[in-house]
Amino acid sequence: MIAYDLRCKNGHEFEGWFKDRKSYEKQMKSKQITCPNCNNTNVEMIITACAIRTKSSKKDEERKNKIADVEKMAGKTARKISNYIRDNFEYVGSEFPQEARKIHYGEAEERNIWGTSTLEEEKELREEGIKFFKIPKPIKYDS
Repeated sequence: MIAYDLRCKNGHEFEGWFKDRKSYEKQMKSKQITCPNCNNTNVEMIITACAIRTKSSKKDEERKNKIADVEKMAGKTARKISNYIRDNFEYVGSEFPQEARKIHYGEAEERNIWGTSTLEEEKELREEGIKFFKIPKPIKYDS
């Protein structure tokens, strides 16, 4: 997974998660990336700071260790988020849009849920004023 910082033409900044650069480019080209605030599909990638020290005065091994430390921290954070959602939210699978509507309109108990949805379903939820946010899919546990 790769995360990019994005901005719509209305100035809203948000983060998008993609399988790889090719997946990002394909979704951009087909206008599948929409701003979660205003549904604008006119989106651009924001240049963000990223640092890898390559000074010749540093040993290659030290540099590799520092990169590995950063990767390990990022992985731990992603796992913590994934585990938290898995343990504290109810998995509703592809029924996410339907369950989100039921909760929003008071037809179901208010609770934390997670699941999957299509881009079209997400657009419809936003149009109805139903708030949700996207994250990389948590690891599903055996239930």
